[in-house]
Amino acid sequence: MPKVLVPLADGFEDIEALTVIDVLKRAGIEVETAGITGSLVMSKSGVRMHTDSRIVDMEVLKHDGIVIPGGDRSVESLMKSEKVMKIVQLLADNGKMVAAICAGPLILSKLGILKEKRATIAPGLEKNLGRPRGERVVIDGNVITSQGPGTAMDFSLSIVQYLMGKSEALRVKKELIA
Repeated sequence: MPKVLVPLADGFEDIEALTVIDVLKRAGIEVETAGITGSLVMSKSGVRMHTDSRIVDMEVLKHDGIVIPGGDRSVESLMKSEKVMKIVQLLADNGKMVAAICAGPLILSKLGILKEKRATIAPGLEKNLGRPRGERVVIDGNVITSQGPGTAMDFSLSIVQYLMGKSEALRVKKELIA
């Protein structure tokens, strides 16, 4: 069973994080949430969430990928975390899936992961990408990017397809009536 890391910081975008977590779990993918400053984080809309672990305790290469939710404040905090940046780079360097939505692709851009990749990002942030695309979800090799809360379901199902195959993504999509 694939295992995916979802790092969370205060201000994370609720829909982007929780949709990913729910859809991936429905597909049988193990999801580990990790707080960057502790195990209690608060979403952009004020929802408190206990994470499975703390980012400092990560054994990164046990994961098949990482999903970075958006939320401006959260993404800023994630970018300031040396540990998070090292984790994202290590997973990318090892050919693992690296997925980001909304402002999340800023982290991938800052690390140079998107240098030769097609990607999408929240509208208005396209100048931060070398090869921006206007599509809702863009998959280029092991990198999956998406635009924002309204694209969270498509993004999540794309991750399922990448990790589990098209038939599993279609099964989950049908179950969700998406």
